[in-house]
Amino acid sequence: MARKPLPAPIARAMAELGEDLATWRRLRNLTINEVAERADVARGVVIKLEAGDGATVESLLRVTRALGVLGALASALDPYASDVGRLRAGETLPQRVRHRAPREEEQR
Repeated sequence: MARKPLPAPIARAMAELGEDLATWRRLRNLTINEVAERADVARGVVIKLEAGDGATVESLLRVTRALGVLGALASALDPYASDVGRLRAGETLPQRVRHRAPREEEQR
């Protein structure tokens, strides 16, 4: 099955993330092999991530942990650190979000 082409913002983010991972690795004075060993992933996984080619979320998290930046990544995704999250912090969020299908008479 053919893969869909990546949207440009996703491709840019993957490339930037890869560059950042490589920079963190160099700042820590670690080789690709050392990061792979510490993260318990294959060397090729680290190479792919640094190239912006992607990998599993688990592999990304393992590598960020090995580089000592897992907490920063997790904090960056904290919804309550955003303006919207802070505004809605007191609300009880639904367990599920469902959108009802429009009825036939509503479609006309």
